Amino acid sequence: MNSRPVVAPQMPLDHAAVRTIVLGILLAMLLGALDQTIVATALPTIGRDLGNVEDLSWVVTAYLLTATAVTPLYGKLSDIHGRRTMLLVAIGVFALGSIACALAPSMAVLIVARGLQGLGGGGLLSLAQTIIADVVPPIERGRYQGYIGVVFASSSIGGPVLGGFFAEHLHWSLIFWINLPLGLLAFLMTNSVLKRLPRYERRHRLDLAGAVLMVAATTALLLALTWGGTRYPWFSPRIVGLLAASAAFWLMFVVRLMTAREPFLPLPVLLNRVVGIGTASVSCVFGTMIGLTIFVPLYFEVVLGLSASESGLALIPQLAGTLVASTAAGRAMVHMRHYKRMPMVGLGLAIAALAAMAAAPTALPLAAICTLLGMVGIGMGTLFPVTTVSVQNAVLPHQLGTATGVMNFFRSLGGALMVSVFAAIVLGGSATQGKPRVTLETLAGELGNAGAGLGGVFRWVFAAAACCLAVGLVCLLLMEERPLRGRQPSASTPIAAE
Repeated sequence: MNSRPVVAPQMPLDHAAVRTIVLGILLAMLLGALDQTIVATALPTIGRDLGNVEDLSWVVTAYLLTATAVTPLYGKLSDIHGRRTMLLVAIGVFALGSIACALAPSMAVLIVARGLQGLGGGGLLSLAQTIIADVVPPIERGRYQGYIGVVFASSSIGGPVLGGFFAEHLHWSLIFWINLPLGLLAFLMTNSVLKRLPRYERRHRLDLAGAVLMVAATTALLLALTWGGTRYPWFSPRIVGLLAASAAFWLMFVVRLMTAREPFLPLPVLLNRVVGIGTASVSCVFGTMIGLTIFVPLYFEVVLGLSASESGLALIPQLAGTLVASTAAGRAMVHMRHYKRMPMVGLGLAIAALAAMAAAPTALPLAAICTLLGMVGIGMGTLFPVTTVSVQNAVLPHQLGTATGVMNFFRSLGGALMVSVFAAIVLGGSATQGKPRVTLETLAGELGNAGAGLGGVFRWVFAAAACCLAVGLVCLLLMEERPLRGRQPSASTPIAAE
């Protein structure tokens, strides 16, 4: 363990250096965000080419499991070893996994390679947000969160189109090969300039036992949420066993947090009211956004009878609303003292829009539904920069990586949970029509009699989304609104390790 003092850069970063860092880490974020969307439209082609359609879901699940499980680990390690080292490790592991995916000769190898890819992808988002927090003071940080929204909106819209084009006209392996030039460019853009980052590391001891327990608990929970109601019934021995194992691992993890000399997740961070309540709020809203992004196209196809391409176009108002509102709210935070008012109004607007969709899921014209979805996107988008900046503003500089990793970890869990809830509602409703073995994949093709009955099912999907946003709004109301700090005076002074 290095006991020498950690010295920050001798000169503060100028605007050009900050801009280069931000562009580089946004490109690194694009790697992870694009990879989650570009694969979806290529899955049928991959299954046919590799001769295994039954295990296609694991191509997505393997990445989700590993990426979610290691997110807080990257945050902790970046607080110990520095952001530059861990970001370059994440890019390198992601690129190595991409090569393995592109060269995979079988579905089993591809699934393992996707898991390896997730080990790198899990660090890209949280590290990028942490690095922005290192170089930009909280009072100005909101505007940069809008750029993150641009990255996700671009990947959400462009990823499926690009994946489908590669799979149909070229070869599906290109969806993985494309990561290499993007990763190399991100590496070159950030490698040298990240050496000038302010350093806030202290002497830390990595709690390996706590990390293993958390990864095990997360993996068991995500497997249960992914398989429950689709591959196995919710009350089957496998699902119940996975939930019981997850609960046991979480209990052991809590005991470890209470007894370890330096636990994997520091108690001062977990017990911080802004961190805890803000993370709960963004987890509810982010989970709802992911759930709607997956199931609204299914609603368009099954209930309204749109084609796959038409349903993708009809989803654009929600994505565009999220992007515009996130960017606007981030920029407005610089000038507003009571910055919580924006997402409070926004979430109220989104809840009202979802309530209208729940009241008449089959009676509203398509234009009205698209308008309501745009309102939902605007409402959700206002929250993301506010909660991210608030959480980072509430912790000490040497805790930024850990706090940001924790927030993104629970955001991912919120997404997995809401997808499972929506899937249980849709599949449960379809099973009542005499199709107990229906799956999401087969349901999308049943546009006839299924559509009429599933209109009522999606009523409950929209109602569940409104309730989840309401929980997020309550958490936001309870979150303390602290003044945002200005430029950090310690950015150019030595910081001794403790």
